[in-house]
Amino acid sequence: MKTFLKLLLLAALLVVAIKLSPLLFFAALAGLLVAAGLGIVGLSLLAVLAAVLVALAAALSPIWIPVLAVVGLVHLWKRHHAAPAPAV
Repeated sequence: MKTFLKLLLLAALLVVAIKLSPLLFFAALAGLLVAAGLGIVGLSLLAVLAAVLVALAAALSPIWIPVLAVVGLVHLWKRHHAAPAPAV
């Protein structure tokens, strides 16, 4: 008798699961749509950040390009006139 009750409970759970499957499907679909929307917003924010960084680099180029050239020349000068490394 116990086996019969287990099978009856399993059948009842199966019926409930089949009846609730459309709700679960639409809930999963809604979750996926929300995730896709958040992904699109995130990628858009990354694109905006990249555009701002490029615009900032272009706007400040009259400052940082000569500074970078001077730093490079100083580095070359120091490396050229540095004392040789001691032998170990």
